[in-house]
Amino acid sequence: MDKMTNYCRRTNHNIVTKPLKYGYFRTLVSPITAILLCLSATYATNAQQPSQVLPTSPASLRLSAGSQIILNGRNLPGAWLQQPGAANQITTLINDGALRQLIGVDLLNSNDPARQPVVWFSSTTQPIVLTTRLQGGYRYLDITNLARTAGWQIQSQGNTLAIATSPGQVRDIRSSQRPGTPTVPSLPTTRIVVDLTRPTPWQVRQGQPIKPPVDPNTPDAKPPASTHREWTIILDGIADTGLIQRYTPQPIAPPPASAPNLLKQLPTPEPLITKVEVVNNQTVIQLSVPLALSPQVSTINNPDRLIIDLRPDPLQPRDINWATGLRWRQQFINLGTNRFPVVFLEVNPKTVGLSLKPIITNPDTLVGTAPILQTAQRYLAVGAINGGYFNRNNRYPLGAIRQNSQWLSSPILNRGAIAWNDAGQFYFGRLSLQETLTTSSNLRVPILALNSGYVQNGIARYTPAWGKMYTPLTDNERIVIVQNNKITNQFPGNKAGQTNFPIPNNGYLLTLRGNTTTLVSQLPVGTDVQITSATTPAEFNRYPHIIGAGPLLLQNSQVVLDAKSEQFSNAFIAERAVRSGICTTPNNTLLIAAVHNRVGGPGPTLAEHAQLMKLLGCVNALNLDGGSSTSLYLSGQLLDRYPNTAARVHNGIGIFLQPK
Repeated sequence: MDKMTNYCRRTNHNIVTKPLKYGYFRTLVSPITAILLCLSATYATNAQQPSQVLPTSPASLRLSAGSQIILNGRNLPGAWLQQPGAANQITTLINDGALRQLIGVDLLNSNDPARQPVVWFSSTTQPIVLTTRLQGGYRYLDITNLARTAGWQIQSQGNTLAIATSPGQVRDIRSSQRPGTPTVPSLPTTRIVVDLTRPTPWQVRQGQPIKPPVDPNTPDAKPPASTHREWTIILDGIADTGLIQRYTPQPIAPPPASAPNLLKQLPTPEPLITKVEVVNNQTVIQLSVPLALSPQVSTINNPDRLIIDLRPDPLQPRDINWATGLRWRQQFINLGTNRFPVVFLEVNPKTVGLSLKPIITNPDTLVGTAPILQTAQRYLAVGAINGGYFNRNNRYPLGAIRQNSQWLSSPILNRGAIAWNDAGQFYFGRLSLQETLTTSSNLRVPILALNSGYVQNGIARYTPAWGKMYTPLTDNERIVIVQNNKITNQFPGNKAGQTNFPIPNNGYLLTLRGNTTTLVSQLPVGTDVQITSATTPAEFNRYPHIIGAGPLLLQNSQVVLDAKSEQFSNAFIAERAVRSGICTTPNNTLLIAAVHNRVGGPGPTLAEHAQLMKLLGCVNALNLDGGSSTSLYLSGQLLDRYPNTAARVHNGIGIFLQPK
């Protein structure tokens, strides 16, 4: 290996700068800043030198880990590990989600969870194979040899791994139109080819629909609907000046003053490549893409090129044995004349060390939402899917959540639910919970809701799982405090949303709404009370974990969809939308699946979703919250959509793996 120019030396994991005339420089520059300085210098001047993983002293040979990656000077989230390797070298591992999202490395099909073939400006017939490691909710890939071959410089400090890739150039950008796909022959596809001087990190970002300009002749007319969406391709390389000028938007010339408004100007066709610019040593390519198309991006070598195919069916089939007991698959499923892209995780629940748990946004309260990506990482789940419904305004749960045999939130409206235990057994059905309050004076009254955002007249119960405080949701509630099974206080709730009432750690809070407020006189301070509960069907009582959503789709391989009986609205029933689902198969595996828009059209109806789950091989299946909530997570990444398009959700189902 050639010796790297000595911009920095490694001693005990600290960067030591070269001696300078002004000695105080060393004291003013933090270690991570020094890393950036020396790696930036390497990035700028060491383009043609092979990579060198910097050696470390024997005293510092230990496992280090972090959650931040500085890639060519940009601070980005990404889990990584470093550990001692052979010959006093450092082995570097990055979680596969970060490697895909930040670098553009693509994962190929694999049957061996210990070895992951990848492609990154390399051959697909003889792919690079990276060894894997499971730890702390992530699967890591050993990139040591990949980095060395690609000419990367790598250094760690504390929580941060700094990577400087060898700088390249963007030589040309070409586009060509191709015939439509067999499914949508009327919609031609477009290929964009980006010529590069060397392999370089790349990313894709999905933007918002582009608002068409308003016709100045009819300013009060309804704005026209969007027909295109903005997409951005970012490469860590510098575009030629001529290339930038070629795609610099030209100012629109005003119509001649001598002939105003004589003829309406013909609309200008929307250019595909709207802008190319260099920002912070990155080439940014902005695209205006018809809404029916999305980019399918790949890389090839000899010469190095980035290929962007704009297609109505961009999903690439995938079958990766990701870990023992966990498989990542994605494919198209045909339903009549329609093709639906389906991304799913197949779980063997009987795998040693594998478990499934309900996960909520914040373990300290049931109030709140967050992206499932964030929630899964908080719990160190390796995989997850969004779960049940919630109120987007006040962020309260609207359905069953039972975790480790404790009810966090009660079911509503007899809707569909899934229950399971740690032995890999599952139960699907329409669920209701009956809680009854019994007093020492033999008063028996039903409790209609537990820690729920579904508000109705009657008695509701709020436990410490709800949070430290309860704020009345309706006017004129009556608040009853229970501690150690004894009523200890009563309060008027007054106006909704104004007063916070503490929920006791050794009890719960009852709120009486509507005509049940008259019962407060039969619940005096000092009264002993008991709560009894039961589920219908009773079978649900056997399971420690439950998530409710609905509607129920399949039971025993038969479609049992009845959204009306689960009190979903007509608009919800008729809607064609992106869907999330969970099901069991004849092989006793569990599938968690995201179904997105059909090729050339919208997502499935509930009836189509039931049929798709059946075609997927499901025996019992439940519809989960969908639309923008649909999010399928694996190892630091969303598999089914771009993170900026995923909504915040209240809860989900997490997959946990304990490495052997």
